[in-house]
Amino acid sequence: MPSLYPLKFKTIYKDKIWGGQKIKTYLHKDFGTLPNCGETWEISGVKSDVSVVANGELAGESLAGLLEKYQGDLVGKKVYDHFGNVFPLLVKFIDANEDLSIQVHPGDELAKKRHNSFGKTEMWYVIEADPGSTLIAGFNKELNEQEYLEKFNSGHLIDILNKEDVKAGDVFFLPAGRVHTIGKGLLIAEIQQTSDITYRIYDFDRVDDKGNKRELHTEEALAAIDFKHYPEYKTAYQPEENKTVMLVSCPYFTTNLMEFTENTEKDYSGLDSFVIYVCVEGEFTVKHNGSDYPVKMGDCILLPKTIDKVQLETKEGFKLLESFIE
Repeated sequence: MPSLYPLKFKTIYKDKIWGGQKIKTYLHKDFGTLPNCGETWEISGVKSDVSVVANGELAGESLAGLLEKYQGDLVGKKVYDHFGNVFPLLVKFIDANEDLSIQVHPGDELAKKRHNSFGKTEMWYVIEADPGSTLIAGFNKELNEQEYLEKFNSGHLIDILNKEDVKAGDVFFLPAGRVHTIGKGLLIAEIQQTSDITYRIYDFDRVDDKGNKRELHTEEALAAIDFKHYPEYKTAYQPEENKTVMLVSCPYFTTNLMEFTENTEKDYSGLDSFVIYVCVEGEFTVKHNGSDYPVKMGDCILLPKTIDKVQLETKEGFKLLESFIE
């Protein structure tokens, strides 16, 4: 078998009722003849949309196929023992030209029982935000199911939701169960569990081009919702130039921010996991084993577990999200 190396994948483009043009105009990714692009799936093990390698000797191979062949060499022994032949993370870019539906995702237990799937805990990193952009994360007060239903049934759901003003660089962690929506004007990088299960609670009475409303999942959502109120929904962090800064650490993934204006070396020999880089600004080159792998804004690259050390070289600086499973 060929030796593993830093892997790039073909982008999967998805048009959405709320999608826009920023994938093309801001991230410079060409979605062809689609009328818009709401999401790109950059690294995916979801059965309906499995990523395919775009670079090097393994080009054309699916991520699922690589997992079967390389197992722990690709993802780490501990990760492979736990997840088997399912790649555990899904990486997306999301362009919200309109508000997404108000929604919630089930946790592992409910998702397993109902869908034989993983749950969906996720995080957002805001790449770009139009002036005045907002999003919804969680509730603005403590609630129980009855109080929630009273507001929902009377058409006042918005009154109990926590709305946040948003700017580029903001981070939100969304554990399964947290009601949320991405607001109009936001371009976001999303790291999440491998799951495509969404319970749509409210869709602003939108209709598609055929005049049909999208399906709602009012009843299904009830068992998934976390009704607690939390003091903070935005993730606080202090950016530091030329340092690795932790953003999110949970059982499903750890994501750090690396903002560098100079070359650096990363040593992953003590980590029993793959590593994903999501470039959200600038560009750099991953140097490994005598080969160069250029990465620019909008690119993602997967470092297999067998890669212990890489050099990152840059001329003009870069900002990236570094994700792995601890």
